[in-house]
Parts: sequence; C-alpha cells; structure tokens
Amino acid sequence: MNKKSKILITGSSGMVGFSILNYLKKNNYTNLYFPQRRELDLAIKSQVLKYLSKVKPDFVFACAAYVGGIEANMRDPYKFFIDNLEIQNNLISSCHQTNIKNFAFFGSSCIYPKFANQPIREEELLSGYLEKTNEAYAIAKIAGLKMCEYLRTKYERNYFTIMPSNVYGENDNYNPNKSHVIPALIYKIHKAKKNNQKVIKLFGTGNAKREFIFSEDLAKASIKAMQKNKNYSMINIGSGSEITIKKLANLILKISKHDAKFIFQNDIPDGTPRKILDSTKIHKLGWAPETKLIDGLKYVYNMYENNINIRI
Repeated sequence: MNKKSKILITGSSGMVGFSILNYLKKNNYTNLYFPQRRELDLAIKSQVLKYLSKVKPDFVFACAAYVGGIEANMRDPYKFFIDNLEIQNNLISSCHQTNIKNFAFFGSSCIYPKFANQPIREEELLSGYLEKTNEAYAIAKIAGLKMCEYLRTKYERNYFTIMPSNVYGENDNYNPNKSHVIPALIYKIHKAKKNNQKVIKLFGTGNAKREFIFSEDLAKASIKAMQKNKNYSMINIGSGSEITIKKLANLILKISKHDAKFIFQNDIPDGTPRKILDSTKIHKLGWAPETKLIDGLKYVYNMYENNINIRI
C-alpha cells in the first residue's frame, strides 16, 4: 500500500472509519474513497457492485457496521443481526466478484466466547458460548469473519479480520440509547456535573473488566496490518491493559472535576465478565499502542465538553 493506492473506507462517518481516513489524510495518501450512504448504500448489492466496478479500489477497510452498547443490543437483537449481515455480505461478496485482493473486515472482541481463556487468543473463537446480551451482533460478525477466511483460503486473497478491544476516541457516538461504555459514562457524568447531580446511576455491578484502545492507535494498527500481514486471517488489536467499569467511572469523574457518587444497578447485566486480548500477532507486525488510557480519556472528555467531533 503506497501513497497513491486506491483506498476505500466504508463507514467513514463512524469512529473507526473516521480515524483511519483521518490518519491516511494526515500522512498524504491521495487516492481515498469514503462514500456516504447517499452515495453508496451497502444494503443494496447492485449499488455496491456498481460502485466497486467503477472505483476498483486496491485496498478496502470495511468499517461500516450497526453498533451499540449492551442496552441497545438487548433492545433490538434482530436489527443488530440483519443489518450487519446485509451490509457485510454485500460488501465482501461484491469485493470478491470484482476481483479486489486486499480487504480488512472489522470484528470485535465481543464475538469471543463469554468465558474465553484470558488473554484471549484468536484461536478461542467458537470455543464456547457467546454472551447473550450481544449474541445477535456477534453471530453476524462471525459470519463476516468466516466469509473472509473462506475467500482467503480458496482464492488466496488478502482478506482478513481485525478484532479490536473496546474502541473510544474522536467522532464517537454519545447517544445515550446507542453508545458504548466510555461515551455512555462521559454523557452521564457530564450531565450530572451540569445539573449539580450528586448521585449517578450506572448499569451493572461495576466489576466487569474491559480493555480499551484509542481510535487513532487502532487506525495505525489497522494500516500496519494491511501493509504487513501475510499469514493471519484474524488479528487482535488491544492496548494490553484492563480496568474495571467502577474504576473507569471514577477516573472519568475525576477528570470531570465533579463531586458525586455512583449507584450500580446490579439487576442489569454486566455482559462478559472479562475481555482482554492477546495482541501478539499485531506486535509481530511492528505495532504497539501509544496512548495511555488517562490521556485518551482527558482528550475525549474535553472534546465532548466543547462539542468537538462528537455524534449524538
């Protein structure tokens, strides 16, 4: 992949696609394609085939997905299942049909079994039961991952899946009905600060552990994988450290400079109790995380407070 390669990023309005596009722009890649939905509706296969046949990208980063936190996944599992199946099936099969040879699909650490061995190696996939709260999303993503694996094996294409830990960063979604844990916490804590609210209710026990990766670090890792990967059909990408939700909430509270206490709603599921990835493969390709959690949290809290590059 060089500065003049044709590079397609789907889902560039989302956090991961936005970060990859931004990084490529900053590093003077000049042949970038990042269609919005009005230009390319991934749910309509004829549109996808037509677009790919016209553009003929050398590399594709498939970042488009229908995503959300535990509450959103529990509320409408069918939508998480069918929307993700449709867009990824259309894109992966159309890339194959139009002879595109380099394709990075984005999965998630939540598609590993609920009680996978820790740190989670790529080989843990399908070794046990999924976490029920995100089962629909996970099954859809596993289907996309397997499509890439089968095409890689049979047609010797460089189709592979990137498996990030929990991602946070610029252009994240702060909608309280759709957000993941960090934006959800920032939303609640900042709202409490503005309203001088001294008690903040949070979902779950607070004891679940999560690993977080800053979106720009993920972008760099994803580009490194596209440039260097020859052997792997799946590549974990994580920061290498984990934190309980309770400690995370208190860290954000401290950053906000608000004085309040948390009440955890134990009747609401925690999701998977622990998720930390074994990122050995991406390290072998020459990547390491650069952003400490505290620095990343300060950055995104400031962006939210000042309404800079956020989605609601």
